[in-house]
Amino acid sequence: MRLTFKEKAAYGLGAVGKDMVYMLSASYVLYYFQDVLGVSAIAMGIILLAARVFDAFNDPIMGVIVAKTQTRWGKFRPWLFIGTITNAIVLFIMFAAPPTLDGKGLVAYAAITYIMWGVTYTMMDIPYWSMIPAFTEGGKEREGLSALARSCAGVGSAIVTIITVLAVSALGNMAASKSADNKTIDFTTSSGNLTVYVIEKDEAGSTTGFVLPLEGGESVLSITADSSEFAKSSFYSEENTNATITISGTSEYNLDDNAIYIAVDGESEASIAVYVDEDTFESFMLDSGVLTLNAEVTSSKTVERYGFKYFSLIVAVIFVVFILITCIGIKEKSTVDMQTAGVGEMFKALLSNDQAMTVVITIVLVNIATYITSNLLIYFFKYDLAGSNWQGNYTLFNTFAGGVQILAMMIMFPLLRKFFSTIKTFEICVVASVAGYIILLAMALAGVSSVYPFLIPGFFIMAAVGVMNVLVTIFLANTVDYGELKNNRRDESIIFSMQTFVVKLASGVAALVASIALSIFKIGSSSDELELVGGSAVAGLESMIDTIKQAGAAVVTGSSVVGLRLTMTLVPIFGLIVAIILFKKKYILTDEKVTEIAAEVKSRR
Repeated sequence: MRLTFKEKAAYGLGAVGKDMVYMLSASYVLYYFQDVLGVSAIAMGIILLAARVFDAFNDPIMGVIVAKTQTRWGKFRPWLFIGTITNAIVLFIMFAAPPTLDGKGLVAYAAITYIMWGVTYTMMDIPYWSMIPAFTEGGKEREGLSALARSCAGVGSAIVTIITVLAVSALGNMAASKSADNKTIDFTTSSGNLTVYVIEKDEAGSTTGFVLPLEGGESVLSITADSSEFAKSSFYSEENTNATITISGTSEYNLDDNAIYIAVDGESEASIAVYVDEDTFESFMLDSGVLTLNAEVTSSKTVERYGFKYFSLIVAVIFVVFILITCIGIKEKSTVDMQTAGVGEMFKALLSNDQAMTVVITIVLVNIATYITSNLLIYFFKYDLAGSNWQGNYTLFNTFAGGVQILAMMIMFPLLRKFFSTIKTFEICVVASVAGYIILLAMALAGVSSVYPFLIPGFFIMAAVGVMNVLVTIFLANTVDYGELKNNRRDESIIFSMQTFVVKLASGVAALVASIALSIFKIGSSSDELELVGGSAVAGLESMIDTIKQAGAAVVTGSSVVGLRLTMTLVPIFGLIVAIILFKKKYILTDEKVTEIAAEVKSRR
């Protein structure tokens, strides 16, 4: 009996839910712990790499457990449901870290929750994909359902990629405004607990060394934050700030688009550094006796912490509901023997199949390149392009990039295959991707500040990624017949199980590389540590003001964002070049060769 529409829809919804969860963790756990909560970038990189490698080795173990399961509800659905419930709970706990945790306690919390998330995700992911033979007929029905599920998984990933930063901001602001833990503290120059400096920058954006303390009038800084943030030295930057400077009560300058750095020590003392252009600075010099600054700050870390907490809860609930529909809507119609492959078998099959080894290494290099960029993209929009609407720009870019990737898989790949071989198509994709990265780097170094020009390199990179996602599956399939011809053994299930293994390995390596870059170039919350002098954020900022007076140095140096740009472009370019050189040198399975091998394998049978 063929599958009904309801059964197909039930299975597809499960894919949407589980990939919403996967994408939230894969794309934002580094940002959440490193940028929002302040965990060391290096520590997070090690945690992510270790967890992903452990998870990759854990897959075969879970496969064996599922294969040996026998219950009245089947062997797959019990684990699917148990894994979903536990994974949803762990997801929420992971993104709901207690605000009182810091230092080693926070590192331990990140490590434990992320590893547990990986284990519980594997618990439901393995049975989800393995159960297809248990309720489908072979051939087109099975292939069609697999394609449908993959498409639905893509929809789940796209939803989270597109809406996360805006949803986190909206939910965080709502939660923060209603939180009993939130409080507002006012600092004023008249009370002596607020110091304000105006710093001149030239046309190139460099500080000139001229610094003007705001004196006369009454400058007011009003900060709203979680009470736990006031218990320690805090640091805020311009995206959280609504500020104006008024001269002589008539000329008002809105500073929302200027760099504003605010350091706060508990409830007693605060300092503000404001960057302005040379003309504005000259106006301030002329009217320096009657300057008034009014600034309102809402801590972005408080907002994002609440936002991720409640957004993860919503995603977790959707996940549970969708998988519950899957478990109720489908029935395991037969008992199937589930093929499982141990890690040893995987590597044995690879070592005896040079073409499979070539494809796997190529996949690792290509995925590392892609994942490095995706890990650092949110930092690029927040700290490099910046601006008060960085969340909207990031969302726009992700929406465009996701659409391009899907269309590339559906339209561009078939079109290219009409004119080129699979190998030539792969080469074109690598060249297009490298070109995209070069354009991206050139635009960033040229100081392009609008998001729209960046859609051009985004098109080249993501279109190439979409086509390559299809190609690597074809290349792996080609190595199966080759291996059978060479070794008289067909390792189809083993070779395809390697695809999951190497994707997880690549994501772990990419996370480590991204974390090292964040640490070296001091991107994100690491800037807090730079500003602390003797445990004081205010003393740290004022120390930097002294440096600016003497040498014209910036509070946060331009080398940070330059390092970010180089890491997210040059490192992927290097990986892609190595991948194509290796592939061209070692991969011999041309379209003609594949046809020849398939015919010979068929004749042997």
